[in-house]
Amino acid sequence: MEISKIFMTLTLLCITAFTAGFVDAIAGGGGLIQLPVLLLVLSTTPTATILGTNKLIAFTGTAVATFQYTRRITINWRSILPAAGAAFALSFLGARVVSLVPSAFLRPVILVLLALVAGFVILKRDFGTVSPQPISRSWQLRAGLAASAAIGFYDGFFGPGTGSFLIFALVSIFALDFLHASASAKVINAATNLSALLYFAISGQILYDIALPMIACNVLGGIAGARLAIARGSKLVRVFFIAAVCLVILRLGYDLAQSWLV
Repeated sequence: MEISKIFMTLTLLCITAFTAGFVDAIAGGGGLIQLPVLLLVLSTTPTATILGTNKLIAFTGTAVATFQYTRRITINWRSILPAAGAAFALSFLGARVVSLVPSAFLRPVILVLLALVAGFVILKRDFGTVSPQPISRSWQLRAGLAASAAIGFYDGFFGPGTGSFLIFALVSIFALDFLHASASAKVINAATNLSALLYFAISGQILYDIALPMIACNVLGGIAGARLAIARGSKLVRVFFIAAVCLVILRLGYDLAQSWLV
């Protein structure tokens, strides 16, 4: 009976990991699928250990999805690599700060920002589906570094919606369509995940026996999602982007309502 229960639990976690990898590879938001299930199934495990385990799975899936994109999508490495470096540094800082400052106060602010992002993308139907004229490279570099640093800190500190914020920032700053923004966002997101992962690994807060089978499924989901996005283009990514943002809004809204009712 115990073996059957373990098998069912692992099957649930693997299905969740595949789904999270698939969605995250297209438009971000996979963490909102994977992390709640981990928290539910591993309810007696310290939260920091669950977060560390989740980061290992997320980093591996994102890294493989990044590789899939870079094989078929042109990425402006001169702009994206400095942004990824800034995000990496600030994500580690965010992971350190989260132990000192409660992240709950961020929820209302992030909820409002995501609602504005969703509303803007829904109303401006050509946003991210056609590439506008690019702005000056010097402004791109400064704005890209600032946005990536801020989002990197947020990812290490809190997390939900990081992929969506990155895609929105890249479309706005670098004049990318949704497909190229999603590909570039994976590079930066891999850097933020790796940074936070290093912090959790150093502090010994990862369950490798749970993480390894989930990694395999997350990677498969990431490969499938990236290939579908590349095949279907920016219009599909736009749809998934809006869905991912709405998912984050619903999740944060639910958490906020629960905290107010307690």
